Amino acid sequence: MSLLARLARRLVARATELLLLLVALSLLLFGLLQLAGDPALALAGADADPETVAAVRSAWRLDRPLPEQALRFVERTLTLDFGTAIGSGQNALAAVGDALPATLGLAVLAILLSIIVGVPLGAWIGQAPERGPQRLVMEGVVLIQGTPGFVVALLLIQLFAVGLNLVPAIGQSGPSSWILPVVSVALFLCPKLIRMVAGNVAAARSADWVRTARAGGAGEADVLLRHILPNALIGAIALVGAQFAFLAGGLLVIETLFAWPGLGRLLLQATLTLDYPIIQAATVVITLLVAAVNALTDALVAIVDPRVRRPAAA
Repeated sequence: MSLLARLARRLVARATELLLLLVALSLLLFGLLQLAGDPALALAGADADPETVAAVRSAWRLDRPLPEQALRFVERTLTLDFGTAIGSGQNALAAVGDALPATLGLAVLAILLSIIVGVPLGAWIGQAPERGPQRLVMEGVVLIQGTPGFVVALLLIQLFAVGLNLVPAIGQSGPSSWILPVVSVALFLCPKLIRMVAGNVAAARSADWVRTARAGGAGEADVLLRHILPNALIGAIALVGAQFAFLAGGLLVIETLFAWPGLGRLLLQATLTLDYPIIQAATVVITLLVAAVNALTDALVAIVDPRVRRPAAA
């Protein structure tokens, strides 16, 4: 089978899986929203009379039979036509699109910062994990990893925004307003990356192919950069891809703490008001983002690790 045919088969398989996932996700989400309550009550207000609630329910077609509502829910998912938000009247997909750049920007910057810090630090620890300095740093990494992310964010706000008044505490008002949210997210991501890289480097130091490289006259720096680190980064790529997929889904806690106008905060507000179109649009966009990031991660791992490509080439 040619390479083009294999790629076409893989694309068709991925597209079919994504289609089935969207249908199943739509039905599950519809069922959960039915259990959450009546959005007509949230829209009309707690003090609204029954006639007003009935009028609102009719206007938003919430009085239709549940099977019809479920089919319409699935149709909107597959056509990306989610209608208008119940609360604001804005196009739901446009509202999600407006909030998405803030979340993606925060996720990308946090991932980059965690890579810049985590890969070199993990490689340094993995070179001699038993030594005092490396062991001390690793204990600090474990401590940070065990601390809830919102606690770290609150400490950063208290120290740098309230105490020292160096950066804004909330909102997206300029370059300086990105510092605390990005650092907060990076501190959540970085410990996992450091530990993975350190573990992979430490395990590779005693591998046969590393001993062969040393026997051939390669120096320690050359062994680390050309042999150990590339192999250690294979697992790190998968981890970074998984972390980015998670972050792209909405940094709900961080965005709430920093009043960040991102997708997580929008989804939280829509959930509290039972805004069906926003919830549906945000969920579908998150699903598509996760699928895209997973596909990109698989491709990068296949490029870095030839062993992944061998079954496909057979």
